Amino acid sequence: MKTMAPQKTSSRLLALLSLLQAHRDWSGDDLAERLDITPRTVRRDIDRLRELGYPIRAFKGPSGGYRLDAGSQLPPLLFDDGQAVALALALRSVAGDGAIGEDAARALATVRQVMPPRLRRRVDMLRVTAVRTPGNDEASPAGTEVLMELGRVIRDREELRFDYGTEPVSALADPAQAAVGAGPPRRTQPHHLVAWRGRWYLLAWDLDRDDWRTFRVDRLRPRTPTGPRFTPREIPGGDVAAFVTGRFRGTDGSSADWPCRGQVVLDLPAEAAVPYAQDGIVEELGPERCRLTLGSWSWTGLAATLGHFGTAIHVEGPPQLTDAFAELAARYASAAASTGPARA
Repeated sequence: MKTMAPQKTSSRLLALLSLLQAHRDWSGDDLAERLDITPRTVRRDIDRLRELGYPIRAFKGPSGGYRLDAGSQLPPLLFDDGQAVALALALRSVAGDGAIGEDAARALATVRQVMPPRLRRRVDMLRVTAVRTPGNDEASPAGTEVLMELGRVIRDREELRFDYGTEPVSALADPAQAAVGAGPPRRTQPHHLVAWRGRWYLLAWDLDRDDWRTFRVDRLRPRTPTGPRFTPREIPGGDVAAFVTGRFRGTDGSSADWPCRGQVVLDLPAEAAVPYAQDGIVEELGPERCRLTLGSWSWTGLAATLGHFGTAIHVEGPPQLTDAFAELAARYASAAASTGPARA
């Protein structure tokens, strides 16, 4: 007869829960063997976990079995040390987010409170501050409830109507004003929620415009009821991140690259150009020269950006970039020659 090693009930329950979380179906005999306990003890421990709120369902079979299902309420969760620290750091990194920052801060306080002292010290040693993109300090929170509703209609593949205004809904005294001046409700097939430079956007197929559109979530107010179910369309290119990046860069979304890209040589050391090259490519050509390949939404926009480096610029191509520099030179020469207020 096999002698069972003594084990504290709490440790045994944690080990059992860890197994149930790691694998969908377990037979009673397999759990007993893995935990080195009797099948009767397995049944008792399963009952204890159910009392704690874990939705464990029994299924029939030669030996019987168990499955951890999703429940209507959130039971106590089990994390190993690495998972607990990663969760705390993730919550801390978004605690300043306008949309979910308050909920994240409360969740972080809850997680930190139940951590053992050794893990709490590790988390407290790492100070993480989420910094908004410069120029985006006015970003308005989207609102947790709106994000949850959009996530639901995306999951359920339901058409969505919403009012879309020019101002964030949270900035209005009456949210119903979101529809004022915005025209009729937008009719869409919602596909994805994406975050871009501190703001949430809804990527959707616009049924009235017969094209893909991105909508700022903080400016929309969903209408009820939702519309019929739909069969999702294929995102052009199949990559949501590449498609959205391309749209924000002024393309049709078929490419994530800038529509205008040029190459110049700067009379600067490569290390001096790198901090200001954004997503460009810098190649070292010598102690005081480097090649920069950079993109923009327009040729004049690219030429103006390159002028920020404050040094001699030698255009390698394409010809459109040379023409853009000539156009800007004419504008700047005219501005330098003008005096007094502009004529009406």
